[in-house]
Order: sequence, then C-alpha cells, then structure tokens
Amino acid sequence: MPDIVPMERIMGKIHIIRDTRVMLDRDLAELYGVKTKVLKQAVRRNIKRFPEDFMFELTKEEFENWRSQFVTSNRDKMGLRYTPMAFTEQVWPCYRVY
Repeated sequence: MPDIVPMERIMGKIHIIRDTRVMLDRDLAELYGVKTKVLKQAVRRNIKRFPEDFMFELTKEEFENWRSQFVTSNRDKMGLRYTPMAFTEQVWPCYRVY
C-alpha cells in the first residue's frame, strides 16, 4: 500500500517548464525513497523507455531560469550542480493524497 503523502508536499514540488507540469529528478527520487543519483542512473540505462513526453533534461538556460526563481531561498537550489531531469505527470508515483 502506498504511503499517504500530503497534497501540499507534492504540489510544492511541481513546476511548469516548457508549458508542462513536471517534477524534478531529486523530488521524484525523494518520493520514491531513492537517491537522485540512483534514479538518474536507472533512467540513463533505460533511456529508450522515457520519451520526451515522459521525461526531458533541462537545458542550461531552463536550469538557470528555474534557479533564478529562488532568489531569497538557497534551500531549493542547494546541491544542484548539474541540469536536472524533469518528469511529467505520466511517470509520477501513484500516491494517495489527502
């Protein structure tokens, strides 16, 4: 049975990039309970299973634009040295939201 995750926790991790609702790799990894590195390695090993409408890697420009939205808070961009992968709603985990 999946864990119950508060809606606020999930909603705070959803971003609009390329006019698409996405969740970044580190947030998706957290929800799945794995390290970001492990998630990215699994995706790269199975890249043909992730078409662009399921997952894409942010461009440097998109990444900088996303980072610039957090001028007052370094917490959300801490540790981000590489452009993250963005996952669309189609691959988000099926969590119960209350």
